[in-house]
Parts: sequence; C-alpha cells; structure tokens
Amino acid sequence: MTLPTLLDIEASGFGRGSYPIEVGIARADGSSCAFLIQPLPEWVHWDPKAELLHGISRARLAREGHPVDEVARWLNDELAQVGVAYSDSWGYDNTWLSLLFHHAGVLPRFRLEALRRLLDEQQQALWQATKETLVVELGIHRHRAGDDARLLQQTYARTLGLSQGRAAD
Repeated sequence: MTLPTLLDIEASGFGRGSYPIEVGIARADGSSCAFLIQPLPEWVHWDPKAELLHGISRARLAREGHPVDEVARWLNDELAQVGVAYSDSWGYDNTWLSLLFHHAGVLPRFRLEALRRLLDEQQQALWQATKETLVVELGIHRHRAGDDARLLQQTYARTLGLSQGRAAD
C-alpha cells in the first residue's frame, strides 16, 4: 500500500496574525521530518497557550529556525514530484502554508488537500480511537509537526486496514 504524504504545521497561535513556526511531513515511504521556521520581523503574534501545546519558544525559533525561503524551497523539493500533500486541519494549514510561500516569494509546486477527502465513513468512525491508540503505541510527542504528520499517516493506514477488514466480513 502506498501511503499518502501528510503535512502538519505548528503555529504561533490561532487566528489573525498567527504564522507558521514548524512544518513537518510524513513521506509515502513512512519516513518523516520537520523544520522549525525562523519568524520574520513582522511576525509578532505569539499566543502563550499555543506555546504550552507545542513547547517551542520564540527564543528557540530564533536560534534553531530556518529562514522562510529555505523552508519553502525544501517543501517544493520534497513535494513537487508527489504533487499533493494532505492535512487534517486544511483551513489553518493552508493559510499558514500560503503565508510561508508568499513571504518566501516562491510559488508552491504542490497542492494541499484536506485529509478527510481520503477517508470513507468507516475510517472516519474509527479515526479518533485509532489515533489515541497509536499515540501510546508509537510514543508520539503530540503537537510537533513531524510527529503529528507521522501520526496522521499511521492513523490513516490503520483505519484503512480496519475498514477494509470490516468490508470483507
């Protein structure tokens, strides 16, 4: 089974003024990676509640973050041939991805789609419980972009197997 490519973004907060601080992908081969993003000077919004979730400080982003244009080029290098990546929070992730590419001055060479487009009704019914089980089984550190992308991909694979197993009964 070929796995879909998943993308996840962590951000400075939610809503107006928020921006991407980490982007991660889970590739079709099951490997995953992520990059912290160095905020631009005009990106000032910071929600302490979001920091409590992802555990990434502004100081760490300043030290370890990669420039916006570098992250946009990396995403294009990774995803152009694949053509599409999927997100479970398309509304937020697409907005943050658009902001990243806009400020990088680069056009994305892939598109982002909503993960729910791949899920049948049985997968949707199994999704939450399966995801919670996998968090424990895989030792996933939630709210980090690479781990969350991998979790989504593995949840997709497990619910697909369970869904197909039920269909065969």
